[in-house]
Amino acid sequence: QVQLVESGGGSVQAGGSLRLSCTVSGNIYRTICMGWFRQAPGKEREGIAGIDYDSSTAYADSVKGRFTTWKDTAKNTLYLQMNNLQPEDTAMYYCAAGGTGSCRLTVIQYLGVQSWSWGQGTQVTVSS
Repeated sequence: QVQLVESGGGSVQAGGSLRLSCTVSGNIYRTICMGWFRQAPGKEREGIAGIDYDSSTAYADSVKGRFTTWKDTAKNTLYLQMNNLQPEDTAMYYCAAGGTGSCRLTVIQYLGVQSWSWGQGTQVTVSS
């Protein structure tokens, strides 16, 4: 069982930046797909950034060009750099891990990810 712990959320003004971290337990980190998701109040959870075992990435249109995800394999940590944050980015942010091979697009399409291992979430609030 993979365990994930997110950190780095907080409150920022529009135009600001935050970096989220997701530390993963277990040595399968190097072979699994991972993703970042968010859920705003009253809305469904959505996938925003997926990363394959080989570090290939995919992003939702809503965050493309502003958010970047990458892995530090030495630290078993996944990161999400969020720049030019806007009030509509306010949400609970989650990382999740599961699947093998190329599955970064399944994150964006939110297909079959419910069975992945999930972190507890970290809140991001952006004020105007």
